[in-house]
Amino acid sequence: MRQRRLMNQINVVPYIDVMLVLLVIFMVTAPMIQTGSIDVPTAGAISSPPAEAMIIEVGADRKLSVKRTANSTALKVTDLEFQRFLAEALAANREQPFLVAADKTLPYQTVIDVLESVRRAGVSKVSLQTASGSGR
Repeated sequence: MRQRRLMNQINVVPYIDVMLVLLVIFMVTAPMIQTGSIDVPTAGAISSPPAEAMIIEVGADRKLSVKRTANSTALKVTDLEFQRFLAEALAANREQPFLVAADKTLPYQTVIDVLESVRRAGVSKVSLQTASGSGR
């Protein structure tokens, strides 16, 4: 009887089967992982620089003041003058941003009332100032 020699080769057929199964699994799950396309912004010419926010100040005495820029002086206004100021600013630039800077001692409802009057005037971009160096 002849002795059998040991075979020192690796049988790779089962490994190929496993790899094919994994490939099928990855091919099926890959489209499910993608959430959508990536919108890459394009570089184009800017038509105009963004406008600086006009500032609406509400003092501790609930009086309104307006500033055309952050560096300009505050102009105290009545409610009627305030509505006129908003209308003029929006006529010049429909996307004009506004910033409401209210005294920290004011009741919350006062600030909400100012925001509501700004919204009724047609302002779409309004923000609240949260802190400043002047103690507001």
